[in-house]
Amino acid sequence: MSPPVLAEPEWQAREQAHAERMRAWTVPHQRRRARGEKHPVLDFLFTYYSYRPGHLERWQPGAGSVLAGPAARRFLDRPGFTETAGGVVLDPAACTGRRARTAEFVLRLLSATASRPPRLSCFGLHEWAMVYREPAESVRHDQVPLRLGSAGTDAVVESMEMRCGHFDAFRFFTAPARPRNTLAPTRESQVELEQPGCLHANMDLFKWAYKLDPFVPAELVGDCFALAADVRELDMRASPYDLSGYGYPPVCVETPAGRAAYARAQAEFTRRAAPLRARLIEVCRALLDHRMVERD
Repeated sequence: MSPPVLAEPEWQAREQAHAERMRAWTVPHQRRRARGEKHPVLDFLFTYYSYRPGHLERWQPGAGSVLAGPAARRFLDRPGFTETAGGVVLDPAACTGRRARTAEFVLRLLSATASRPPRLSCFGLHEWAMVYREPAESVRHDQVPLRLGSAGTDAVVESMEMRCGHFDAFRFFTAPARPRNTLAPTRESQVELEQPGCLHANMDLFKWAYKLDPFVPAELVGDCFALAADVRELDMRASPYDLSGYGYPPVCVETPAGRAAYARAQAEFTRRAAPLRARLIEVCRALLDHRMVERD
């Protein structure tokens, strides 16, 4: 089957729409950074995750589409793009070395995650565990107060069971908090423990999308980023921090009503993440299948 050909007006319209969509986040971030202003919720999307704003705005079709028209020749300045009789195309054969190994890992991780039922009973206590018994001067977001104070925060951690199975959250737990967790996740056990209800696993779909750049269509990267931004909001609203000054009302997970609200939102994010995870799995399989054919 011949690859689909995107006429120049079509792909340029997609390119413009993607850039405008992402600028809703990138432009305010860049303005805050120019002012030296921190944001305890949104900075995470550009500091913890290493994809630069300019790259987030940049459009690519992913593998398998031919870009027609003379303007498409500018894509030849990017790695992996090649010119054919019909136009410019991203060659899946360019997925070699480190990116191929990344695709193999992402395929294993996301397939394993998708195979499991979601767990919706962690109630966001990972953020509480990150400040448990921590001196005030060492608290991660020291520009905002703890909603219940240090003693009240510690009391919540001590009154509830912690079930965090995500290593990249667990590794930020304070030393006193780690033994209180029912699991001891490691990098090596990530594929074994990841589950689709985890907020961080769903935020990390954005990371896996950009790690496979440029083979993931920009719109899919954008969808994963938009999900990560919404999940991050719940993550911090359910945290011990008082973010009311930034316009974020708390989800009070120390109460039954707050836990129920958190679980409902977590279930909705699980539903939203599922098709994005499936699409990333398809991208990985297509890239790796192409490599197998090339080798044969």
